Amino acid sequence: MTTVARLVTFVDIDEDAASRTQMGVSARLEAELSDGGRIVLLDDRGWASSISHTSEAMPDVWTHTSLEEIRETARTVVGPDEPFGDQSQEDMATDHWASLQKVLERHRITVDVVELRHLPHDVEPSARLLARIGHS
Repeated sequence: MTTVARLVTFVDIDEDAASRTQMGVSARLEAELSDGGRIVLLDDRGWASSISHTSEAMPDVWTHTSLEEIRETARTVVGPDEPFGDQSQEDMATDHWASLQKVLERHRITVDVVELRHLPHDVEPSARLLARIGHS
């Protein structure tokens, strides 16, 4: 029986939002299966950030961002989302994990929500994102 081994968020440069002073990153959350396959859970996430400059020499936002910052932000943007209205953080988390579970069920993968919530979650940056931040 195929099971979910871990969650993986793949991050790459979002060319539509990226410039020297603005960092644009796309994030795609996948479930990696015990047989090595992957199922896309979310492919509509990402973020942008910029730095203001006060001197003539404009800094490159990409070189002022660490790989660890990117990993932390990636885990945040793939959810659960922040609460709104009368929703609590736990309500949002419950809905988030249940929606991911339903995606997996559509692919005939059965996983308990509690188990899904506690799986290892790795972030894999693309080679070009690593090069852009000056990380080899």
